[in-house]
Amino acid sequence: MSGKFEPKVPVQLNPPKDDPISQEELARSNGSEGEKCYVAIKGKVYDVTGNKAYLPGGSYNVFAGKDASRALGKTSTKSEDVRPDWDDLSDKEKGVLNDWVTFFSKRYNVVGIVEGATNMD
Repeated sequence: MSGKFEPKVPVQLNPPKDDPISQEELARSNGSEGEKCYVAIKGKVYDVTGNKAYLPGGSYNVFAGKDASRALGKTSTKSEDVRPDWDDLSDKEKGVLNDWVTFFSKRYNVVGIVEGATNMD
């Protein structure tokens, strides 16, 4: 389905990177103190620095510096759901998670892959 989740304003994205990003680097990249703000989904790390919703005080800051796969699939902003594991989600939740992957991939640069990620497709 072409056009699904297209941004309202066209976004020029860089080619996706597959550089390894450690858990520690991901955790530091939470947008605090002017740092970059990264969110990982299914092991891919997206740079969401330009979106205030992910920065400290934003409604999605709970995802910052983490792999939020499970929470996104469950449409949850509960901190206990912000985890990389998603394989036991329902088929519907897996579909929602894949929709989030599509959404992010059309808006944010992929800056790397979480080192040792076991939750990729």
